Amino acid sequence: MESVPLGDILWLADGESLDFSHPHFWFAAALLIFWLVAAGVLTRGRRKLEFLRRLPADLPASPPRVSVVAAARNEAKHLRGALTSLLCLDYPDLEFVLVNDRSEDATGAILDAMAAADPRLRIVHVAELPAGWLGKNHALWAGSRLATGELLLFTDADIRMHPSALKRAVSHLRREGLDHLAATPEVRMPGVLLNMFAATFALFFSLYFRPWRARAAKSRAHIGIGAFNLVRAAAYRQAGGHQTIRLRPDDDVKLGKIIKSEGFRQDVVLGAGMLAVEWYASVAELVRGLEKNAFAGTDYSIARTLGGAVFQVAGGVWPYVAVFASTGATRLAYLAVVALITAVFIDGARANGFRRRYAFAFPLTCALFAFILLRTMLINLAEGGIRWRGTFYPLRELKQNKI
Repeated sequence: MESVPLGDILWLADGESLDFSHPHFWFAAALLIFWLVAAGVLTRGRRKLEFLRRLPADLPASPPRVSVVAAARNEAKHLRGALTSLLCLDYPDLEFVLVNDRSEDATGAILDAMAAADPRLRIVHVAELPAGWLGKNHALWAGSRLATGELLLFTDADIRMHPSALKRAVSHLRREGLDHLAATPEVRMPGVLLNMFAATFALFFSLYFRPWRARAAKSRAHIGIGAFNLVRAAAYRQAGGHQTIRLRPDDDVKLGKIIKSEGFRQDVVLGAGMLAVEWYASVAELVRGLEKNAFAGTDYSIARTLGGAVFQVAGGVWPYVAVFASTGATRLAYLAVVALITAVFIDGARANGFRRRYAFAFPLTCALFAFILLRTMLINLAEGGIRWRGTFYPLRELKQNKI
């Protein structure tokens, strides 16, 4: 009896044969392989990360002094609540250095009033930004020079912390012999779309930076989180501190990079349930806010930025469209890609405190991500720099601060 090729006897439910020779099938297969690899990397990597809320809070009888350093510019809306949560930290030896960076609202007055009620608060008012600095980086540098703690906690003026967060972090840092510990915050924003985007951002951030590899001394991977960078003061100063990254909009990640490059040990923990921040209040604010560091995140590379935008569309939007636009084996391959992306997204949502159902909006948030990347690059190139919180920073100067 004459043999029948396998491709001729494979059928879909509607009777259509599966065609494995179509070029679109091989593109779908390539995407499936990519997401299989990404799923393995992300799933194994996340399992290596500790949750801050699950760490013990045991400290020695005389724990190291911690200086909490934060910069605030026009943060009157969130400042009082965030600072109150910091003052409620149950760590036994704390000082606070808060830097008012040229605020034009009531930020300075709020800081002064709260300092009058709590002697642990030290307030610094910056009236003028020196040349060659980004405002936040200069403010944190100025605050660090006044800090007296053995450990420095760099945080943002809109972060809320659980009372035991710092105690748990210091305990982990000491137990593991670390010089730098970062913690990811739980992002809280109004509206479903913003939270969906934040969950997608967290997924790609993890895939790009591989934060679980930061602890490996021989790995080039590094990590830093603006909401929570706990670092030994000696390590910070040896690395040059914020002066070394004075013109980096992505200062938090670059702080981690310069500390790692000096041979110091670092790690990251998941702060869901312990740290919280309202990232942006609207989609328009999100789009404008990322003008500061979306292009900087690719080191101002046009090729990398375009590549990132193309990937967002080809790898995150197109598979969902192709499920309806393709047939046969190609459709099955794209269905497998979508199922795999959904599984990866749900696993990440669990780790970062997002709702699992946000996975259905992945193509929408990827499209928004691509739009932000392209828009930011075009604006920065057209204007010749970054305009952030009332100050313009020329690209030619920003590019000189290579890390």
